[in-house]
Amino acid sequence: MDVVPSLDPGSPRVRFGAELRRLREAAQLSQAAVASRLGCTQTQVSRLEKATRSPSKSDAERLDRLFGTPDGVSFTRLYQRIVAQPGGPVWFRSWVEEIEPTARILRSWDPLLIPGLLQTEAYARHLFSQAPQITSDEVEERVQARMRRKRILDRDSPPLILVLVDSGVLFRKVGGAEVMRDQLDYVLQIAQMPTVSIQVVSPDCLTGLMGAFTIAELPDGQPDAIHAESSAEGQVTTDLDSVTAMWNRYEAIRLWAYPEHASLQMIQKARSEWT
Repeated sequence: MDVVPSLDPGSPRVRFGAELRRLREAAQLSQAAVASRLGCTQTQVSRLEKATRSPSKSDAERLDRLFGTPDGVSFTRLYQRIVAQPGGPVWFRSWVEEIEPTARILRSWDPLLIPGLLQTEAYARHLFSQAPQITSDEVEERVQARMRRKRILDRDSPPLILVLVDSGVLFRKVGGAEVMRDQLDYVLQIAQMPTVSIQVVSPDCLTGLMGAFTIAELPDGQPDAIHAESSAEGQVTTDLDSVTAMWNRYEAIRLWAYPEHASLQMIQKARSEWT
């Protein structure tokens, strides 16, 4: 049975899906019939209705042409509300809203920072506050958006989280000694979950210096997806060549990882040095 992520019933994406289902059923159309008009699959229409897939602009425009705007419902306006939501860049939303919540396995590598899913609120807040020209309200929006992502860890059937981090991450000061102690305490706590594995990678590993990335294995035979970060704009793709290249890089980095029990000892030792 598919795991449906916890969703905010008041969000425009949930409203989009609910209105689509209501109007489709009122018109006595099947999901397959709507899919043919949108130029997609029945599964994609199902995911739109369940709010596990974000609509595209063309989806919204075609639905408005199909159903009109009964009762003042406009899919185009709902789409505009979805993309206007705060909390992160537009390019990253497909990952946060569609891929990460439905992934079976998330494998990540980070050469610079504790990965977002494992960050404490204080650690994340300090990171976001360093962005040029960012306002305090924008910092809080991004912090809360990052904290909401962590809900997948509390699901009845959470994804398997396999984390690789460079050893230097444990000693890179973010927000001061107290923030670092709390952050490493939290990492050690999360590492006790049976679905989470954290390994520290030797500083001699140069393969991963090109940047952080995550590989998502998805259910139901869907292709793997990757999220690769950069200093400008990141990339989210299921392109086979890109995914294969990232898998090869991940496996090369993993060869430099310390065993999990040794990694946790290293994290504990690093934590004790933040005084």
